[in-house]
Amino acid sequence: MENSQLQLKKILGIDYGRKYTGLATYKVGVDPYALMWGRIKYESDEQLIKEIQLIIEDEFIDLIALGVPYFTDGKSSTMTKTVQDFANKLAKKIDLPIHQVDETLTTFEAQERMKNSPRFNFKVDFNQIDALCATIIIEEFLAKHK
Repeated sequence: MENSQLQLKKILGIDYGRKYTGLATYKVGVDPYALMWGRIKYESDEQLIKEIQLIIEDEFIDLIALGVPYFTDGKSSTMTKTVQDFANKLAKKIDLPIHQVDETLTTFEAQERMKNSPRFNFKVDFNQIDALCATIIIEEFLAKHK
């Protein structure tokens, strides 16, 4: 997907987690940068998918950038398979493109951004880190589709 095909598309970034799932949105050509949407407390894949479906409708989402974790050497982990299984379940319930994005080191990147930002009082805010990771996932997706 080229950048011109992304024009005016609204992206939902998802940082899947078994405690909390972070979410962010970005409308290409409109928003200045990806915006933290928030996080959802994880109870089950089914519950999470239902909540994501509501967000898709409310936010007029056009595509999804789903973070998939790998080890730094590029190898899969058990969480890699868990997220890929979730992606397959999500794809059966929604009719939108789902792009899997390598999210290696996004948590580290989010922590560094928080430590260097007055917005977060120069501290790591664990209530917002998942949503910030989702913004980084969107940034990674966009960087690959320039």
